[in-house]
Amino acid sequence: MKSSANKIQRRHLSGVFLLNKPLGISSNAALQKVRWLYRAQKGGHTGALDPLASGLLPICLGEATKFSHYLLDSTKRYQTTVFLGHSTTTGDVEGDVLLEKAPPELTQDKIQAVLQQFTGDIQQVPPMYSALKKEGRPLYELARKGIEIERESRPISIYAIELTSFNENSITLDVTCSKGTYIRVLGEDIAKALGTYGHLTYLHRIQTGHFNLIPSYTIEYLESLTEQQRDALLLPVFAPVQHFPHIQVPAGRAEYFCRGMESNIDHAAEEQVLVFDGEKCLGLAQINDKKRLIPKRVLNLD
Repeated sequence: MKSSANKIQRRHLSGVFLLNKPLGISSNAALQKVRWLYRAQKGGHTGALDPLASGLLPICLGEATKFSHYLLDSTKRYQTTVFLGHSTTTGDVEGDVLLEKAPPELTQDKIQAVLQQFTGDIQQVPPMYSALKKEGRPLYELARKGIEIERESRPISIYAIELTSFNENSITLDVTCSKGTYIRVLGEDIAKALGTYGHLTYLHRIQTGHFNLIPSYTIEYLESLTEQQRDALLLPVFAPVQHFPHIQVPAGRAEYFCRGMESNIDHAAEEQVLVFDGEKCLGLAQINDKKRLIPKRVLNLD
């Protein structure tokens, strides 16, 4: 039995850490490692990356988790390589070979014409190897048993696809897309439109919402620092929504706001505003057309 003296002393710590997730571990494993290094009481990530994907994974600690869904719903940008010639059961290099067909001779014009078909608002069928659930069970559990069920297509948006390089059996792309986009499926569909099959051999996320990989930090770098140095890397708790309008709480009303109480405010209607008392962020609110400040997400940073 472990002694309670050896238990890690968790901290009521809040902020956002921009992690450059490595290959080979799940997003949850990466989250738990960062949370352990910070000794944070609470934490959450902002959109899972597969173990075979790397790149930007913003980690929200403490009160920042109240804003994490804004990043979950945000635009993402990826760099990816699609190997042409055969598909796999998982849509990436982890799966078994499924179908094979030699790729046709590729030209830049031919590839660009196909990519154009996938730009804009499109429908996409989610893969079996996904965390989506059917009657409470993740689809990947069924897929591992060789069970495939029909999935309904879902609307997604591909804002841009840039061809960065290609050769006779692979294409490398830069993709900016909406939430809910499966890059593995996009790669498979592009390969089919080119007249062959394909699967991903590389997937690297370089942007989530307004965050990008500069700066971002590896777990190994975080491990090399003192706790004080780690804390200095954290972005403010409101960083996920820092683009919302900033307003000051009406004089004498900060305590009432923190209790979730409305206030009168001389300000035009706004759907979402960040409310401050001096430099301290109190939370997220709405200002209605009757000039009432209505708390929506109150932060507990004391």
